[in-house]
This record gives sequence, structure tokens and C-alpha cells, in this order.
Amino acid sequence: MAMTITEKILAKAAGKKEVSPGQNLWLNVDVLMTHDVCGPPTFQIWKREFGEKARIWDKNKLVIFPDHYIFTSDVHANRNVNILRKFAKDYQLPNYYDVGSERYKGVCHIALAEEGFNLPGTVLIGTDSHTCTAGAFGLFATGVGNTDAAFILGTGKIWEKAPESMKFIFEGSVPQYLTAKDLILQILGDITTDGATYRAMEFDGEAVRSLNIDERMTLTNMAVEAGGMNGIIAADEVTRAYLAERTSKPFEEFQSDPDANYHSVYEYDVGKIEPLVAKPHSPDNRDTVRNVRGTKITKCYIGSCTGGKFTDFKNAALILKGREVRVPTFIIPASPSVAKRLQTETIDGKTIEEILADAGCTIAPPSCAACLGGPADTVGRSVDHDVVISTTNRNFPGRMGSKKAEVYLASPLTVAASAVTGVITDPREFL
Repeated sequence: MAMTITEKILAKAAGKKEVSPGQNLWLNVDVLMTHDVCGPPTFQIWKREFGEKARIWDKNKLVIFPDHYIFTSDVHANRNVNILRKFAKDYQLPNYYDVGSERYKGVCHIALAEEGFNLPGTVLIGTDSHTCTAGAFGLFATGVGNTDAAFILGTGKIWEKAPESMKFIFEGSVPQYLTAKDLILQILGDITTDGATYRAMEFDGEAVRSLNIDERMTLTNMAVEAGGMNGIIAADEVTRAYLAERTSKPFEEFQSDPDANYHSVYEYDVGKIEPLVAKPHSPDNRDTVRNVRGTKITKCYIGSCTGGKFTDFKNAALILKGREVRVPTFIIPASPSVAKRLQTETIDGKTIEEILADAGCTIAPPSCAACLGGPADTVGRSVDHDVVISTTNRNFPGRMGSKKAEVYLASPLTVAASAVTGVITDPREFL
């Protein structure tokens, strides 16, 4: 029986030779990830359902990152981190990465990659909708609610229905003015925010294969914005090279069969795509940057699991070098590792951090920051009058703070170009 990559991974996790869409499966989970927003309720449910003497199924497979509401004086946010800290201490968990310590790793989805947890052919479940980011490594990764996570915590298993797969093929050589953010916005505009509901979104083609891991993670990260159960890109030399620097754990690679069945297949020529934005208030409200250029903005934001990776800041620096921003522009690295690279890697003799600082950007510590709104003292948070252009993944009312703010989603190139002019600007004007 011909199968897609997602079906093959689920078959392995279920101990079956083959699976087909719609089939219900008990999956063995390889990694469970949680953070400061969903960790506390997950632990509470786990103790309630499994009893005070409950045992974690495998401490080495549980990974916990405080990252969402951390650099804040908000007592409720601080309490959540304290709950994680106590839980990790009580159960002697090896994979707790505490904020304020040398072990702090930043945003969970990027930290999972950097710490070598994203192994091809495995099943990774997280209490966060953007857990699908990890699918860039050729694994099955999806987000679940706290109750499902609590069940995994006690049993190591989850009950899932095998999804249908959709395939998105990008051919051609990616122009300098395009990024993976533009590619995923193209898809969202075509299929809308529910066009892939409970389906696997598989990305392939010459253009996708040419992308580095940072850019691939942008594609899979926003699969959930189309309702996707998971996003996935088959592992290749790019994947292996990244993993070789971070882990020695063995893994098994899977590829879709040439004659596998898909719900639908979309094919694109990247040479015909131009810089895109998602206008307020939905990620599928796509338009070309050209059509909305000149829109006055009050704030620019480059960060999050979608747009806070090293490549995102390098792209922004290509435009910001030797220029100054006209509106407040916030730089939020996704991880300490990314922040360190900004301090060491250079463009024409200047570090990327220096380029961004000289341009007048505000550089903040690694975290999710304003991507999820956050407490009132969150850096970059939107207020009532704001019109923000951002590299984040969602622009629903209130997502970045104020419900009255307007948020445009765009690539780091487009955000940087707009920062220089104070209005939404096509990056091709600077490249």
C-alpha cells in the first residue's frame, strides 16, 4: 500500500505495517513538550486523574520550557513559572530549561530544534498549537490540549485519527526578495484558515529543498494557521547536517511514496510570487505588499517562533544596514543561541546586532514576548492606536495586545523595509 510520509510515521508509532486516512490509532509518543502557559494545568489534570502517587511515563521524554510570559512582573505569570520549577524539582526532570538560569533556551519550538529533540520519523506532541514547527525535520508534530497532554504524561500514548494529506510543491529558484513567510502566506490566501483542517500539510519541491532549516520551520510553523494537524518536510542533507551538530541520537527517515494518495496537490512557481502580507484580522487575509504599500504604521516587530530565528534577523539586517528606522522597531530573538549569533556573525564587518542597534531597533531578551499579547509590561505589546507590521503568525484582534490594534503579518524583509520608511513598503525597493 502506498503511503505518505505522515502515514508512514504514524504506522511506525502505532506498531502497524500500514495506515490509511480516517483510521484511529494508539500512538507511542517520543517527546512531550509543555511550557509556562499550559504546563501547570496539564500537571494538575495529571495528578487529579492518575492520583497523588502518579508516575511520569518517561522523564527523559518530557521537555519543559518557560517562554511565553516570563520577563514580566505580573504575579500570575510568575506563579506559573514557579509551578514549573517546583514540578521539575519534585520529579527530578532532566529536561527543564529554567528562565534566569544558564539552561534557559528561549521559545519552545526553536529550543526543541536547537537541543536536538526534533528527530526524523518520531512523534512529538506539545501543548502549543505551533508544535507543528518541528515537522520541518521530517517528523510528526502536533499540538494538543492539556487533558491529552496529561494522558500522555501518565501513559506515553495518545489516541489519534490518521489525517488526509495535502501536498504543496514549490518549484524554481527563490528570489532574493522572497522568504518562506511569503510562501506560507500564499498558501493561506489560497486555502484559507480552515482549508487544511485535520489534515497533514506536506511541503516539497526544488524551492523548499533549497531552504535552510530556519526557513523550513517557518513553513511548517504556520500549517496550523490553515487548520493543519501537522506540517512536514521530508528529511534530507540539510536536516542531517543540522542534527549532526546537535545530537548523536539515531533516527529513521521516511519519504512519501510516489503514488501515495493526497486530498489535494498545489503547485507553485516561486518566480511568480511577490512579497505578501496578511491584512488585519486573519492570517488568510492575503494581499500583495504592492497593493497595501504606503499604509502608515506605528510599530514594527521582528520575533516569535515564526520570525525570530537567525535567518529572519539576517534578512532584516540586509535592509537595515546603514539606515535608520522611523517607527519603534522591536527585535526579539527566539533563543539565546540566536541572540549570540547576532553578536558574532557579521555583514561587511559589522555584527548583525550592531547593524540592528545602529538602525535604532530595540533589542530585547529571547522569549515569546508580544506574539501572544502578554501582561501589560510585555515588550513590544500593541496598544489601542497601533498599526503593527510583524513577523509573527497570527493577527486576530487582541493577539499582540490591544483588541483595537491592527496587525499586518509579513516577512522580515518587508517588516524591515517598512521600518525604514514608516509605511508598509515592498522590500524590492531596497534590494
